[in-house]
Amino acid sequence: MIFREAHNDDIPQIQMVRNSVKENTLSNPDLVTDKDCEEFLFERGKGWVCEINHKIIGFAIADLKDNNIWALFLHPDFEKQGIGKALHQIMLDWYFKQGKETVWLSTAFNTRAEAFYRKAGWTEVGTHGTKEIKFEMTYNNWLNHNIK
Repeated sequence: MIFREAHNDDIPQIQMVRNSVKENTLSNPDLVTDKDCEEFLFERGKGWVCEINHKIIGFAIADLKDNNIWALFLHPDFEKQGIGKALHQIMLDWYFKQGKETVWLSTAFNTRAEAFYRKAGWTEVGTHGTKEIKFEMTYNNWLNHNIK
């Protein structure tokens, strides 16, 4: 198992992982294009992947422009192995090395992702649209959560 920064040629496999999830599925997979991935990975922020035998099984992308976690997805066959937690850690460590701006994300209600973010120390701050919870992580909360 290897964790590393995402490369441009990872985008097709990133898209496959994104479209494999059972929760937080896109109503139309064409809504997130390869160009969108490229923009968020290399112009707006940075991303990381986890690969096993040269196959990407999870990824995470932070957006510095909007102080947002754009994506954290894991192929369903690899859930509950600590991979999402490791990607989350790598991503937020990097994010908060860039500055101390509060970061936010949103996820669907009543999902494993919601429980994951609560356990990881994110604070619910309201809703994003009508179908998602909005969470925030401050710099100090990230530091304090990692001390535990």
